[in-house]
Amino acid sequence: MAKNYFLTGTDTDCGKTLVASALLKCASDQGLKSLGLKPIAAGAILVDGNLRNDDALLLMQHSSVKLPYTQVNPVLFEEAVAPHIAAEKSNRSITISQLEGFVRGALMTPADIRIIEGAGGWLVPVNRREPLSELPKRLKIDVIVVVGMKLGCINHAMLTVSAIARDGLTIAGWIANRVDAEMHCFDENLDTLQQIIPAPCLGVVPFIENGDLVVTAADCLILPA
Repeated sequence: MAKNYFLTGTDTDCGKTLVASALLKCASDQGLKSLGLKPIAAGAILVDGNLRNDDALLLMQHSSVKLPYTQVNPVLFEEAVAPHIAAEKSNRSITISQLEGFVRGALMTPADIRIIEGAGGWLVPVNRREPLSELPKRLKIDVIVVVGMKLGCINHAMLTVSAIARDGLTIAGWIANRVDAEMHCFDENLDTLQQIIPAPCLGVVPFIENGDLVVTAADCLILPA
């Protein structure tokens, strides 16, 4: 049976796409069919005359199951700002129902593991009424949390974990991603998180400066049970 996960993070730039891509690679390396989706993204570049999001392209690169770009990332805004602000500035209206429809269509594609990457943090707004967290709630899927390891990460992690629990969803696992190479008391912070997050730690990704980031990160991770 296919396993579906919604991947969220403690903040913007905590390394969600790196971790999601690394998990997809882990699955592919084990002979599993993997598929990554990025339903909504803000921040685009021109690729062959078309607007594309770097995060979505990286997920596509490391998915063994290939879909057209518009299925992987059906909603894209050019400016890298909060999705609801980008939508308003583009005179577009985006709803959770629309995103749910897009995602359910893509999930019909056969795969062993599918990872749906969120945008920003758990409660980032899609519009003035709906946070993106409504999407995994409607899909009724487990969540993977990426913790950006830096000063303040314990508070950010626990707020995220608490919000997910209040929404009635299960955390399948969490990943510590070292985004600050100079983080003071890294080991102590990691130990604290391992004790207080009620879910398995799927790995610790070190600060990576050189080489293939996804390959290096994949070597540090395990898939959820």
